[in-house]
Amino acid sequence: MSDWSAVPEHGPRFPERRLGVAVLGAGTIAQSAHLPAYAQHGVDVVGVWSRNPARTEGIQERFPGVRRVYGSAAELLADPEVEVVDIATGPAGRLDLVAAAVRAGKHVLAQKPVVAEPDEIGALEAILAEAAERGVRVAVNQNARWAPAWRVATRLIRSGAIGDVVGVTHLHDKPLPPIAGTPFDDVPHMLLTDYLVHWIDITRSWLEGRTVTTVTAQDSRVPGQPASARNPWHATLGLACDDGATALVRVVGNAVAGEPGCPFWVHGTEGTIRGSVLGGSDAVTLERDGTRTSYDLQGQWFVDGFAAALAELMSAVAEDREPENSASHVLATARLVFAARDSAAAGGVPVHGTTFLTTAGGAA
Repeated sequence: MSDWSAVPEHGPRFPERRLGVAVLGAGTIAQSAHLPAYAQHGVDVVGVWSRNPARTEGIQERFPGVRRVYGSAAELLADPEVEVVDIATGPAGRLDLVAAAVRAGKHVLAQKPVVAEPDEIGALEAILAEAAERGVRVAVNQNARWAPAWRVATRLIRSGAIGDVVGVTHLHDKPLPPIAGTPFDDVPHMLLTDYLVHWIDITRSWLEGRTVTTVTAQDSRVPGQPASARNPWHATLGLACDDGATALVRVVGNAVAGEPGCPFWVHGTEGTIRGSVLGGSDAVTLERDGTRTSYDLQGQWFVDGFAAALAELMSAVAEDREPENSASHVLATARLVFAARDSAAAGGVPVHGTTFLTTAGGAA
């Protein structure tokens, strides 16, 4: 009988030599998560650039570790001290920036979603082929894979702690972030195509090695949702795999909760993992062989998960392997997202396919 009492490693794992990083894009997510994460974990931020110069005004005072502000993206890409480009821009034009960074011989960490439309997949695959020829790595900032509770669950699943995964369940039991009046409210089926991408990604990571054969999704307005909020506040996503394993992700709406969180369950043939993320609810417990084991978690999704996504890319470069969050690996998540959008647009009609293979990642 194995001893499951030890806390699995779940924090950022940087290599001995940390590569020089430049952040391309200095908007809200860069300044609220990327740059604070890098400051906290001692990452060398060679410089930053933004399309909007106003966003970089005073940035070196707010983040003293930022060594310079570039006048253009071309200047950033030409800097020999920059080894990794963290592309923290919105979806529009992001693939062009990834391609330019690859041509410049830089490793890339790109913001999610890795592609915004199915017709971008071919372009990304061409970029990845060029990256392979140039010997550079392209990863996606799927930082939630390193949210402490989700990361511990991932490590337990990979170690066989619950046997074969039978089912994955997520419930969004917390208020939604501000959506009404923001650009996100203009994104069709926004909960499924943007907000829940992290939940979809971690779910398919827990279903590694299987093929998702059916995707079913619905979204709808909910009672009390103001007219100013144009996007549905409810979304439900179901996945079915070739071996009978299933998954469910559910957002009931703008939940009113005294103890908010996002609970999850991973049921297996030999045990169950129960936990929660966000809202101060972070926890994870393993139930196996009549024993309950709870794990002490270190760090938070925001901002340690952002540091860990970058650390995995740097470790992959140092170890000459594909990063666990490689763009090619994350493409399976994108395909699931597109299928979910298509299902919701058709009123919940199931989407069947054989292209939703959940291939293995690069590291344990």
